[in-house]
Amino acid sequence: MSSFLNAYTALSPASPRSDVALVLQSITNALPLQIDDAKRRELIQTIIDDLTKSNANGGKKSRLSPKDAAPALQAVKSLGKNPAGSEVIASPANLAALLSLSRTYKDDPDASNEAIRCIANAMLLVDHARTTFIGKHVGGGEFALDLLDKSSNPERIFLASRVLFLSTVSIMFAADYIRSIVEAKPSGHPGNITELIGGKLDVLTKAILAGTKFGREAMTDLLKFTFNLLLHYPKLVDDSSNKNEQKVMGDCWSDRLDGILPYLLRTFNTLPPSFPAPLVAPMTHVIHALITIPVSPSLRSVWFPPSSTNRGSPVPAGKPSTSSESSTKASRPPSNSSSQTGSPTGGPAKDPKPGAFDRAWSALSAGRRSLSRSSSPHAAAGPVDVLLRSYDLLDVSLNHYMAGTADADDAAVRERCRRETDQSLDDIMTPLAVLITKLCQAEEGARRRMREWILPEDLDRTSPLEGRADLLGRLLRLLSSVHHSKLKNAVGEMLYAVCDSDASTLASYVGYGNVAGFLFNKGILSAPPPPSGSSGGGGGGGAPSTTATGVPINPITGVAERPAPDIEMSDEEKEREAEKLFVLFDRLEKTGALPKESNPIRKAIQEGKFGSG
Repeated sequence: MSSFLNAYTALSPASPRSDVALVLQSITNALPLQIDDAKRRELIQTIIDDLTKSNANGGKKSRLSPKDAAPALQAVKSLGKNPAGSEVIASPANLAALLSLSRTYKDDPDASNEAIRCIANAMLLVDHARTTFIGKHVGGGEFALDLLDKSSNPERIFLASRVLFLSTVSIMFAADYIRSIVEAKPSGHPGNITELIGGKLDVLTKAILAGTKFGREAMTDLLKFTFNLLLHYPKLVDDSSNKNEQKVMGDCWSDRLDGILPYLLRTFNTLPPSFPAPLVAPMTHVIHALITIPVSPSLRSVWFPPSSTNRGSPVPAGKPSTSSESSTKASRPPSNSSSQTGSPTGGPAKDPKPGAFDRAWSALSAGRRSLSRSSSPHAAAGPVDVLLRSYDLLDVSLNHYMAGTADADDAAVRERCRRETDQSLDDIMTPLAVLITKLCQAEEGARRRMREWILPEDLDRTSPLEGRADLLGRLLRLLSSVHHSKLKNAVGEMLYAVCDSDASTLASYVGYGNVAGFLFNKGILSAPPPPSGSSGGGGGGGAPSTTATGVPINPITGVAERPAPDIEMSDEEKEREAEKLFVLFDRLEKTGALPKESNPIRKAIQEGKFGSG
């Protein structure tokens, strides 16, 4: 147990550098149980003290020289992965020493980065390290912001973002720090936090598109830090009358953070596809950040640019749109699926201009449609169509996990989620459904477009809607899910918002049977009456009562009703069926399940409706 400590303390300033390197490497490679907690703590403190001496006097009285800094800090990082070791690192003196080492070795990226990693690991494992780090004695808060501001390398941005994320996790202990971050510089001034984060998002988007190492990891942690600010700062400055009311995400907002939305939307629109799972970090974290931002009067034109509502209309599956097709089809209702042909509902066509999905999405969605966009995050021609992008992500992701007519509760669906993302379908998809719900609740045009895409006028209603192999079918199957309760509720709320938050309209579009459970949980205990504005096929915004061809829609199933053909029966067949009924009701009467006076066969005989023969 003490061999590693003895080997290290046996070193001297005169020891060959090869011996020092060998001992440090052995410490880094040591298994967790090879060093007990007491020796671990002593070893970490000894190495940090030697690094500080090396930094102070050129290494003359230290076992370590400046050239040993990187492997020595790597050894400290390895020892600190155990909570007992992190407790030592988390002391104010050691955090300050590691910050000083990171600055001293700024020209040695390996050593400087390892020092920051030691700090980040301690902050992850030891809660009080987070408040200690941003306290006056250490001054790590200013250091982390300065590091983020001056870094252009994805690895350095990642480390700065990780430390900032951990520093701002708790609104209780980091309130003053969070306020100082947001309020230090007003919008338009160098160092303003929304512009600083936005600039780094653009840098990292380029890095991800170029396949640069640490690009995705850096953006993920930068977005986690961003989420903390968007979640906590509005609560800190909330001036509502009821201060004691429990605030949840989205209940309050500060216009100081308005500037972050264009950057987040650009990132949301520009991030390339991921494989095999279509919805992973950092895209999931962009969505988390977006759902904290309200559609306020000052931001409405950013969420819904005037020209975005005319972009993207559905085209037949697998057929890419052209400029001429887009211009002609954008002005008329979609016609992907029809009652006559029985084809499934199609999705929105991709705008041929830069800003739509990559062509790679079409491969992921089994060739549904062709996609293209510019590779530059700054080259988007026109505003971001956040609703179209969200719809596509929802469609492609559910198609990936619930391919064909797969049931939401199929074990294969859960296994695929765990295997590809180590998360549940609830965790992956619920925020996206919440984002679409927010957009539909905020704008009538968004509701209309989503209805056209999911519930087109010429929807094929010849078979059960919940059995369809498209987005509508998957959404309805999720409504009866047992294993995905959060997503089930989110999908219900999304469809409810798409249908103008009206239970009658929702039931008319998809059939009361498909949404009975969801409506029951909302306090609607029976089938709502048909909406007053019902119309054939749902054209003009009214809920449908008939298909586009005039066939009545069953209000329970949402399926077109076909008149049942007359059953031809001979007199002998009718007599046999009557005998079966007589025997059945007689048996029920004898067992006491049916009172004599309620037996319809007995009543018919008594009333002379059956012949004596």
